[in-house]
Amino acid sequence: MGKITFKRYMQLVGIYAKMDFATVLRDTKFMMFCIVSDLFGNISSVSGIFLLAWRFDGIGGLDRYEVLFMLAYGNIVMGVMNMMGGCNALFPSRIIGRGQWEHMFIMPLPYGVQMTIGVYPFTTSSKLVTGIALMWFAVANINMALPWWWVFALIINVIISMVIVAALSYLVSSLTFYAPVQCEEISSTVVYSAEYTSTFPLSGMPLYIRMPLLSIFPAGLLAWLPTLIILGKTPILTNLYPIMFAVLVSFAATYFFKKGFEYYVKKGINRYVAGGHRS
Repeated sequence: MGKITFKRYMQLVGIYAKMDFATVLRDTKFMMFCIVSDLFGNISSVSGIFLLAWRFDGIGGLDRYEVLFMLAYGNIVMGVMNMMGGCNALFPSRIIGRGQWEHMFIMPLPYGVQMTIGVYPFTTSSKLVTGIALMWFAVANINMALPWWWVFALIINVIISMVIVAALSYLVSSLTFYAPVQCEEISSTVVYSAEYTSTFPLSGMPLYIRMPLLSIFPAGLLAWLPTLIILGKTPILTNLYPIMFAVLVSFAATYFFKKGFEYYVKKGINRYVAGGHRS
């Protein structure tokens, strides 16, 4: 089926962006209600942790605005992920479990082209907008002078965190090849759980809690540790850990996804009954 080029990918993203914008124009009043309600929902989802930080003047060595910086960072990471793949592209277990993977075989398009589905830069932008606004407010009030390169560090760490999220999703989705019914929503469950857990600062937590959240279930790599790195609160060697973990989990996801796919090719999907409905 060939490979997709970056230029072609961006062209497809542009097409989906136009379609998404057309959705906004079709019923602008309704869509504005949806987007604004999402904004309030995103703010309320982080307000609990921030209010705790405000009440106790920080949490575990992070002051109130550093905690807000961390919450904003998490919103930015998941905001970009939602815009670029918040539908099935970010949750491949849905495609596999529903038998849609086999539909993709007969399409005369590369897999990368078909996985551009779910790009919604307008209707799902609320989390990113919330994250940017909260970060601006945090940086304006933070009690330290950030280095001039902090924006570049922010962009790099956001990309690394996104790689970790995507790789984690594909890693657990490899189980769906073996159990399509049971694991159809495993990727969304894991990703959303990591997103919710990442709002808790790990500073001050005992090591037996912190280490699993930086390795087995890497929620701490989606906001807490990158925030410490950007704010210069970690040793230099620690700064390399997120990218090393991203590389390792990406290799693991690639290996196990290919193994699962080989099994799937031999066994096929058992999700459909004779009448054509999902069991």
